[in-house]
Parts: sequence; structure tokens; C-alpha cells
Amino acid sequence: MDSERAKQIMRSPEPIQVLHNGSPVWIERVKENNTAEISYLENQRKEVVPVYMLVENSPANS
Repeated sequence: MDSERAKQIMRSPEPIQVLHNGSPVWIERVKENNTAEISYLENQRKEVVPVYMLVENSPANS
């Protein structure tokens, strides 16, 4: 994923599933250095990761 798509997902009124290493996450913030602050949905753990490591999980992949 790129930073612009991550920002679009954050602004979307519809929920869009995003994965980091196969785990569902919530994008908290996209930073200028192409990293994102994320929270894991399963345990609320927070982490900063490169945006390229985030994957949009389309309904066809569910």
C-alpha cells in the first residue's frame, strides 16, 4: 500500500479491512516518512510500521 491509499482508507465512511502480517489493523495516523501508526484489532497493541507493509483486504479476498 502507499501513503495516499492509507489516507483514503482513513477518510472512508465505509470500513475497509487492512492487514499487517496477516493480522487486521486500524490505521491511526499516516506520517510524512511513509510510516503508519496502527493498532491491532485483536489485542489493541500499537506499532509504527512502513506503509508498504499494509495490505488492503478486498471483499473478494475474504
